[in-house]
Amino acid sequence: MGSDPGELGRLGFIKNAKNARRKRQRILRMKYTCQAIGDGFLEKREFDDKKDGVNDHDEAKEEMSLSSSYPSSSADNSSEENGAALERVTCVSHGLVSVIGRRSEMEDTVRAETGLFMVERDGEKKFDFFGVYDGHGGPRVAEACKERLHRVLVELIAEDQNQKQQGGNNNNNNNNTSSSIVWERVMEECFERMDEEVNRGRVTEEMVGSTAVVAVVGKEELVVANCGDSRAVLSRAGRVVPLSIDHKPDRPDEMRRVEAAGGRVINWNGHRILGVLATSRSIGDQYLKPFVISKPEVTVSERTDSDEFLILASDGLWDVVSNEVACQVVRKCFNGRIKWASTLGVANGTRATRAATVLADLAMARGSSDNISVIVVDLSRPNNFFCH
Repeated sequence: MGSDPGELGRLGFIKNAKNARRKRQRILRMKYTCQAIGDGFLEKREFDDKKDGVNDHDEAKEEMSLSSSYPSSSADNSSEENGAALERVTCVSHGLVSVIGRRSEMEDTVRAETGLFMVERDGEKKFDFFGVYDGHGGPRVAEACKERLHRVLVELIAEDQNQKQQGGNNNNNNNNTSSSIVWERVMEECFERMDEEVNRGRVTEEMVGSTAVVAVVGKEELVVANCGDSRAVLSRAGRVVPLSIDHKPDRPDEMRRVEAAGGRVINWNGHRILGVLATSRSIGDQYLKPFVISKPEVTVSERTDSDEFLILASDGLWDVVSNEVACQVVRKCFNGRIKWASTLGVANGTRATRAATVLADLAMARGSSDNISVIVVDLSRPNNFFCH
């Protein structure tokens, strides 16, 4: 017996309706904030759409925060005005995405602060701050780092500069006192102080922690501090330059450190400290001390005209995307060679925003089972930026 054309039409209509409904649910599950900082102008749009209760186990749950900042570069601006706008920040633009992915709970947080602080001795210096925090055992330590770590850094730098000022005044010779920041010491003290704040009671749960990778971007230097298995990668003149090395328990030097402190690295569904934690350094995790430490590894790089962009991301990206592939993707986004049709529902933004979103899309398409957080910082010099 032949099929009833009318019945087939009804089945096709139902199928199309279900597909359209599923697509709407992916968009409605999203929560994001979009910021665009133009030439002295701040526009902020917030969208908070609620789920309507439909279960869809075949699709990844998604929550995204997205932010971008950039100086105005419209066609009617003169080159002098563009240059002046770029002077106000130390990077052309940045974009960030933080997605819950296939996890049931969002434990990642991200932070971007442009023009966070200035050092005004021996000439004005401005710095931007970017941080990715990947929580475990819950989001509370990651959220505390998002709110406090950059502020702790500002406090420490202010203290450092005041001490140098007082030392110079006591010696009646300011020329002998340098205003330069000893980044390794300052970053180590910053992470230590943040760890103490968490363990003293800002977060009362002892079995909660967070990795942290942060970047301080100045006009002359690029500072990265990493504690855990998030990662920072720089693209310079087409080359991939890793600025951090993951703190994994099976890293030979980390394993020796843990064992020297009396701990053990156990291969239990992957190498873990005492068979529990899959990273050997973090902020928090008081119950695993002294085996798990909060001391970051710090790299200080001199800025060059060949710097293209910086990627900071949690292991939700790096578990499925290599440094080389990530840089290739961002470079193609910057050059307009990737046609952008994000599944995350973001329709516009800077090229850094688009690149960060494409990386998150790629990680989900490759089956990442973790939260995914990505920050892309456009480091192009003005002459390079406006030719794109």
